[in-house]
Amino acid sequence: MRSRRGTRRAVGTALVGAVACLALPASGAQAATTCAAGVWKASYYANTTFAGTSKLTVCDTAISESYGTRDPAGVTLPRDNFGVRWTMTRNFGSGGPFTFSVAVQDAVRVYLDGTRKINLWSNVSSTRSKTVNVTVPKGTHTIRVDFAAFTGSANVKFGYAPKTSATVDKTAPLAPTGARVSYDQASSKATFTWSKNKEMDLAGYKVYLRRPGTSTLVVRTTATSYTTTLPATGAVYRFGVDAVDRAGNTSSSGIDLPVTTADRTAPQAPIGLTAADSQWDVTLSWTASEAGSTFRVYRADSTTGPYSLVGTTKSTWLTLTDAPYSTPRHYKVTATDVSGNTSAASAVLSYTRPTAVPWLYHAENNEADTGIRLLWEARLNAGTTGFRVYRAEPGSADPSWHAVTCEDFGQGGSTPYVQVHYCTDRSAVARTAYQYTVTSVDAKGRESERSVPYSITRVDRTPPPAVTGVTAKATPYGVVLDWDPSTAPDIAKFIIRREPEEKLPCWCNLAEVDAATTHFVDAELPDGETLTYSVDAVDTSGNSLYTLYLNPEDEGMTFADVTELDLTPSVDTPAGAPLDLTATAADSGHTVELRWDAIGEATGYRVHRWNPDAAAYEPLTAEPVTDLSYTDTTAATGTTHFYWVTAVYADGTESAPGAAWTILQPGS
Repeated sequence: MRSRRGTRRAVGTALVGAVACLALPASGAQAATTCAAGVWKASYYANTTFAGTSKLTVCDTAISESYGTRDPAGVTLPRDNFGVRWTMTRNFGSGGPFTFSVAVQDAVRVYLDGTRKINLWSNVSSTRSKTVNVTVPKGTHTIRVDFAAFTGSANVKFGYAPKTSATVDKTAPLAPTGARVSYDQASSKATFTWSKNKEMDLAGYKVYLRRPGTSTLVVRTTATSYTTTLPATGAVYRFGVDAVDRAGNTSSSGIDLPVTTADRTAPQAPIGLTAADSQWDVTLSWTASEAGSTFRVYRADSTTGPYSLVGTTKSTWLTLTDAPYSTPRHYKVTATDVSGNTSAASAVLSYTRPTAVPWLYHAENNEADTGIRLLWEARLNAGTTGFRVYRAEPGSADPSWHAVTCEDFGQGGSTPYVQVHYCTDRSAVARTAYQYTVTSVDAKGRESERSVPYSITRVDRTPPPAVTGVTAKATPYGVVLDWDPSTAPDIAKFIIRREPEEKLPCWCNLAEVDAATTHFVDAELPDGETLTYSVDAVDTSGNSLYTLYLNPEDEGMTFADVTELDLTPSVDTPAGAPLDLTATAADSGHTVELRWDAIGEATGYRVHRWNPDAAAYEPLTAEPVTDLSYTDTTAATGTTHFYWVTAVYADGTESAPGAAWTILQPGS
């Protein structure tokens, strides 16, 4: 700020406070002048067009000059027609609405980033004023003020300021930057700092402290730091800060800095300590208040201790394989968090492990077929002195258990933890289903819970006695077998077998009949073979002499030998028949159905039947038949019939015959 000579203060008093200015040179030569951000750089010219090199450049904190009728002090300029140019570059933060105001005699022009905002450029004889509204973009911008003193008295004053009315200023300040947070482990104090905001209308800052799901405004401040003491729980806190301007606009929340506090707080004691027994171990379980803890389990013979450590785990359960049976023990649990803080002990759990329960894993019919053999495993070192076996008939949701006298007690294999035991129930009845369970008894006579039941049926392995009265009779319609009814109460069926002969070169099943049947006809071709038959009685359990011993000749089965009648025609059937013939006894039992395939050149077919009395095949029709089938309604029952069918050609010749036989049973 420069006054006309003799009317205002000297140049040396123009700069105040912390604003840095260059000393005025002693001569016309001057060094380059640099002014701080937000400080005006004033350049003095000996003309009003700002042409050439300035006569002086200094730093001004404000533009407010009253030169009167003289030139500025501290620089040699003409009394009239000189000029001063002020420029200033600064960060306007988020920008927004501003006012630019001037009061001037003679001329002034004001620019923002080179764009003219005020233009009062003329020689006047009195001071004039003007205020304009200007929207300044966010960031750094330059204001330039050009002043001209033409003739006579001269003065100039310029100012700019943000508009802070809430109805006008809708521009939020920029979010604070440069945020940092530090934490002192010893004092648990956290210090949150950030850089000063560049806003010209800054009112202050809002500081937030956040936890998951919550955000708390902890302070409003004009400072750029905040210190607080946080609970030493190992929790994570997050700091945030927003800038607020004088119109009440708040910056966006762009800062969220975490700090993890020291953890000097012990977790809560575990709760809900329980015990569960299995066949092999005891499992303690509890509920934890803090995830990631390490748990220590202690055991004592009395509630008052002393307690000894029996296990460490990160789970909320621990399995003990050495828990004593039938003896009270007392347990408690502590929790240690990841920072090493240990909780108080849980409530004491007093627990007596029940007498060890055996595991009945198998039951079977014993090899001697005298009863049911039971096998179970029992825990070693469980204080067991004996076992009791119970039996019930299945089919009830709550079966009635009865103690049984189990014989042949013994021991099988073992492991470091269990021993196999077994015994046989000889009172089990064949073909009866049972359930079994086993308990253990300790030296004081205390009995365990029952094992899981095992279901089994006593198998009947005794076959019915050999069938008696087996006879075999050769007839014209096959071999007739008869036998006595079985005396077995559980007979289910009879199986007829035939052996040996070319037709069935084994003791193969010929037929099965129900238990009430004692008669069977083997309707095989009576061709003079000698055959042996057996009849095997099978009970409801599938037992029979044959199935049990696989060779009926070794176990007293009865047999019947017979030589079939030989009804084979004495006339051989010629070879080369062009057709295939089938003969089937009809369902009615007294007719025979004959069928054959077609011969393309045949005009008909001639049907013949063997007459044993005439020893010849005789035609059954006077004329050839034209169908591909024929029903013989004159065939006698109770015998075997043999047939030929020949194809008859147009010249009267016949083909070689196709042959077939069938049996009509008697009584049809």
